Amino acid sequence: MKIIIAPQAFKGTLSAQAAAEAMAKGVFSVLPKAEAVLVPVADGGEGTLKLLMQARRGHIHTVEVKGSQHQNVLAQWGKLSDSQTALIELASICGLELLLPEERNPLLATTYGVGEVILDALDAGCRHFLIGLGGSATNDAGAGIFQALGGLLLDKSGDPLPLGGGALLRLASIDSSRLDPRVKECSFLVACDVINPLLGHSGASKVYSPQKGASPEIAEQLEQALLNFCSVVKTDLGMDISTMPYGGSAGGAAAGLSAFFSAVLCSGAELILKEIKFAEMLEGADLVITGEGCLDVQTLYHKAVFAVAKIAKAMHVPVLAVVGSLGKEKVDLHKLGVDAVMPLSFVPFSIGTEPKNSAELLEQAVEQALRIMLLNVAFYTKQRL
Repeated sequence: MKIIIAPQAFKGTLSAQAAAEAMAKGVFSVLPKAEAVLVPVADGGEGTLKLLMQARRGHIHTVEVKGSQHQNVLAQWGKLSDSQTALIELASICGLELLLPEERNPLLATTYGVGEVILDALDAGCRHFLIGLGGSATNDAGAGIFQALGGLLLDKSGDPLPLGGGALLRLASIDSSRLDPRVKECSFLVACDVINPLLGHSGASKVYSPQKGASPEIAEQLEQALLNFCSVVKTDLGMDISTMPYGGSAGGAAAGLSAFFSAVLCSGAELILKEIKFAEMLEGADLVITGEGCLDVQTLYHKAVFAVAKIAKAMHVPVLAVVGSLGKEKVDLHKLGVDAVMPLSFVPFSIGTEPKNSAELLEQAVEQALRIMLLNVAFYTKQRL
């Protein structure tokens, strides 16, 4: 029996690789002779750089830049050895997982460090950029990236705005005249973790800023700031970025990159699965096991589990999702292409305390799910007899 094990990271507890290894232990406890193929996946967020660097040959560069809360961080980016392409993961620069809960402040959080990494890559001769967006602590529509590259965001008095998403409420004009001239020579492909638009009930501020420390009042303030940002972009740059698919990814950084640099936006999960040749791995597979921290309505916004299940179902391979928890909203699993779900709450521990305990819990959940599946096979076989 060939089983493909393709989870994404369980945020705050297990990396995608660690989750895959735990799942494999659960498989072997039930099916010791099974062929288990471990395929950790990502959707543009955490783990994207590592996966893409494994899929393509290149070199890792390290540079000190500004983090989301204006602190110094050591950021890594990859340069492909056979081209002028730079691979950048926003989550490793201004990601939510880099902050303690009490440090999160989406009003002040900035993507400035991503722009500094782009500058470092420009100095290294790169002119093509693949940027993974997801897991950000920011809600500034990529304004910090633009500012780091020399762009000016001005208020009504003509003064430059400070960093952070909250400042966009005072944005009056956009000045690209001082932008690093090398940017005009560049192309940008942006791998987004969600398909949400920038604004509205399914937009960046309403859906994701609460996870980044925003109260309902701050979430509304950030929504108004992005609304103003869209208005100025439409006036000064001639683009309507308010409803574009993927625009809300990484606190609207996707929409900003599209507006400032004509970036092409795409599904990060689908891009990564294509890069690692996931469809080829599914040839001859009997089962796919995937998973994430929480399966909820956000999974429908083109998260990695969604992309894995979509490809598996197209190849008629059944899909089991083992997840940390299920969201409160009802999710149509068949829309995801998932045949069955095993939440970790079904086994006698709680996830989110120690990574070791989480790995054991994941292993047990996979074991129990497979035992149930085999029991069903035995039952229906007996019924036919």
